[in-house]
Amino acid sequence: MNSKEIEQYLIDVQKKELPDGIERELKVHPQEKIKVIMGPRRAGKSFFLYQIMNKLKKEKKNILYLNFENTKLFGITFKEIGEIIALNKRLFPEQKDNPVLFFDEPQNVELWERTVREFFDEKYNIFISGSSSKLLSKEIYTSLRGRSISYLLLPFSFKEFLKAKNFNYSKLLGSEEKIKLLTFLDEYMEFGGFPEIVLEKNKELKIKNIESYFDLTVYKDIIERHKIKDAILVKWFLKTVASCYSNELSINKIYLTLKSQGRKISKNELYNYASIVEDSLFAFYLPKFSHSIRKREPVNKVYLCDIGFNKLIEANEDKGKKMENIVFLELQRRKIPAMELFYWKNISREEVDFVIKEKFQIKELIQVCCKIDNDTKKREIRSLLKASKELKCKNLVIITEDYEGETEEEWLGIKGKINYIPLWKWLLENGHK
Repeated sequence: MNSKEIEQYLIDVQKKELPDGIERELKVHPQEKIKVIMGPRRAGKSFFLYQIMNKLKKEKKNILYLNFENTKLFGITFKEIGEIIALNKRLFPEQKDNPVLFFDEPQNVELWERTVREFFDEKYNIFISGSSSKLLSKEIYTSLRGRSISYLLLPFSFKEFLKAKNFNYSKLLGSEEKIKLLTFLDEYMEFGGFPEIVLEKNKELKIKNIESYFDLTVYKDIIERHKIKDAILVKWFLKTVASCYSNELSINKIYLTLKSQGRKISKNELYNYASIVEDSLFAFYLPKFSHSIRKREPVNKVYLCDIGFNKLIEANEDKGKKMENIVFLELQRRKIPAMELFYWKNISREEVDFVIKEKFQIKELIQVCCKIDNDTKKREIRSLLKASKELKCKNLVIITEDYEGETEEEWLGIKGKINYIPLWKWLLENGHK
């Protein structure tokens, strides 16, 4: 450890004015646990920490921010983290209270959990942020033995996107307001919500940034961490997963495709790849609903962590699938601890996009449908009503491109009231009903 460099780093941290960025909707509860902020790369985790730090500074609280990707902190050991905290106390003796500790990318330090655990036991308030692939809740729970609580920070929601664009809206939209809002929604659906990409005005640079984020995920979160040698196969697999967004992911089909190309790889290896992709938070898997946990199938629907990654697959410009992916991500943001999310499908292959379950009760069924023509309407309504009967749920919603209304429907004696709501309006709501 270079004491002089570390000393200068600590002085710089105390003197530096931290940028606030766009205020995020995620609320972190000030409870007596280690707060772990996880999410995809470039989703804005560091800026989220800055916002918390700035609030604490206004309350005259002492803070210590250690960014382990800073070159001055390269190569330190977990024991030296304690020495750095002691050095900070010597440099700033006027700070009598223990500082609130912020560890950014601590997984770069081997056995970092030991130090975090020790300082937590000494009653330090601790926030952690880092690469999603190494700070997943299941790993944290094991290493910190129930002392932590994890929060998921995704790229900008549509509300946050509008805030970044300095667009203020009201419940009663004028004609010009609505046109502008829908134009912003089109941009959001095309390029997604990564903060840097939202603020970038040049379309070509937006696409280049998306490609660089993809490469960063491939090399940092997958190849380096899991020591995978076949980079070409990893990139192909990720793009294949991305091409399946808002659809079921079939490992068997991927296996047969590779086999036909003469690639030797087992299904177990492909399932392992699928798990690694989920661990990196590049994509999420949504299970099919079953009343029996044992009967839940290995087939899942797949959703991208940001719809901007759709730009990697030029052929797929299905607006309905984009809408569905955006709705999935918003449901993730609105998730409460007791809430579970599924899709529903019967033996006739009729499907409902989202089943929202809280504890032992199905609270809401949601279909996402871009165009409401007669044939589409009949199909979506039929699926909703059948699921409504089977799951004993009366709260039925169809999220549309711009159609709004409420209808009483019937299918072979099954009755139900369906609420139609435009995507833009649903995204600006506070939560599911």
